[in-house]
Amino acid sequence: MCEEASLIRPCGSNAQTRASGPTRIDALRRLRAVVTGIVISGFVLPIIACSSKPDRDTLVMIIESSPANLDPRVGTDGQSERIYELLFDALLTRDDHLNVQSGLAERWEIPNPLTYVFHLHPGVKFHDGRALTSRDVKWTFESLLSGKIRSPKASTYRFVDHVDAPDDTTTVFHLKEPFAALLWNLSGGAIGIVPDGSGDEISRKPIGSGPFRFVSAEADKEVIVERNPDYWGAKAHVEHVRFNVVPDPTTRALELRKGSADVAVNAMTPDVVLTLEHETKLGVLRAPGTVLQYMGFNLRDPILKDVRVRQALAYAMDRRPILQYLWRGFAQPADSILPVQSWAYTNEVERYPYDPARARQILDDAGYKPVDGIRFHLVIKTSTEESTRLIVAVLQQQLRGVGIALDIRTFEFATFYSDVIKGAFQLYSLRWIGGNEDPDIFEYAFDSAKFPPQGANRGYFSDPRVDDLIAQGRKELDQTKRKAIYLQIQRILAEQLPSLNLWYLDNVLVHNPRVTNLTLNPSGNYDFLKTAELSQ
Repeated sequence: MCEEASLIRPCGSNAQTRASGPTRIDALRRLRAVVTGIVISGFVLPIIACSSKPDRDTLVMIIESSPANLDPRVGTDGQSERIYELLFDALLTRDDHLNVQSGLAERWEIPNPLTYVFHLHPGVKFHDGRALTSRDVKWTFESLLSGKIRSPKASTYRFVDHVDAPDDTTTVFHLKEPFAALLWNLSGGAIGIVPDGSGDEISRKPIGSGPFRFVSAEADKEVIVERNPDYWGAKAHVEHVRFNVVPDPTTRALELRKGSADVAVNAMTPDVVLTLEHETKLGVLRAPGTVLQYMGFNLRDPILKDVRVRQALAYAMDRRPILQYLWRGFAQPADSILPVQSWAYTNEVERYPYDPARARQILDDAGYKPVDGIRFHLVIKTSTEESTRLIVAVLQQQLRGVGIALDIRTFEFATFYSDVIKGAFQLYSLRWIGGNEDPDIFEYAFDSAKFPPQGANRGYFSDPRVDDLIAQGRKELDQTKRKAIYLQIQRILAEQLPSLNLWYLDNVLVHNPRVTNLTLNPSGNYDFLKTAELSQ
């Protein structure tokens, strides 16, 4: 279950703009012009501190922030998950249709609802040469369950009673009760397998069995990995990958244009991408994605604990002109935390079209009468991403129209994310990356037993109906019955609004033509590095 900060990314290819007054539309146009102007003017400015061209055997990829923790048992931010997936193998994998497939486990059986038997590929080795066996699988999960490793992921596996390793290639999970989401939570993106006995040193020097090996990392600068020549599966083609941390979006574009970087995925504003599409020395790939942008509310806040306030906020935000004038067709509106590719997805839920008059009436009825035009102040915390500042400025203007003063506080990613996971916020926005591809997300993000640090219910949402439905869905192995349960959950969440689903981001990859054999999957992870090639 992972997230990544940076408030709002590209959106809205199907959006139709409602007439909302020339001032707002003109402001949006001006903001878009500013972004385009920054990029274009940046390209013609002299480059004072030129970066060198990438080494012929090194693929240089730009990322927006450093990974917080490369231990696959611990890391929950987007960069951590995407990079440790290259270093660590999971028991299972996921295909483009979000179905579970074989990974380290070449096959498995479920003899009864409380027993799952996995048979490992023989001959798999860790990067230090040690053989990967069932004992390593056993340790990976028992280190979480026993508390040897402190992680919010531990609660995900609380229904695992114990893990047996009867021989080197057989691992048996024994459950306390039926847990329909177990297979999903054993697959790539959820967790990877670490060597037996590994402690927290894995976060500093990761040792996995994946297609790439860890070389070095320097916070806020770079992470370097190299090809694992002894990988048991299909071997990567590139010798080295250097992940350069470049927080500034204009600098990211310049690095690509100069040829000092090779690849960036989901790291550019739409106007930057549209500008770079005209560069003959660059290529752009686009594909539908599952990454969800959402806005979180703190339900312990004296104002936001009132569901009427949350609903009024939803009605007061006009996303359509934002989607059309700023994000230029790079995402799709979201009605659920689940992506449309999920078998459990539904759009048959309460919706909140832009209706400022209704928002004002709801706030009046809730007792928040305006005084000098202001009903109350709210603070939204965001990262320092350029698109964040632009979009929050628009939201600030829209909420002012219904009498809500939105104060903006921007922080570097690490500080921002730390506040979010501690619940120190009124409003924030993040992206679900991968974690929302299975309905197990409902428990992790909305169950009342998943307040921090046990899970990601950071807004402290609590509804006995949802808790009960989550428990039912967790135990139900029949997918048709599970889908009916999750339909009810999505309807309740749409009414109660513990968070506001904004849009699903398209995946956009900008690359130097020397990089070939690139593909994008719905999750927007870095799997394309496993097949990418560098032309000489």
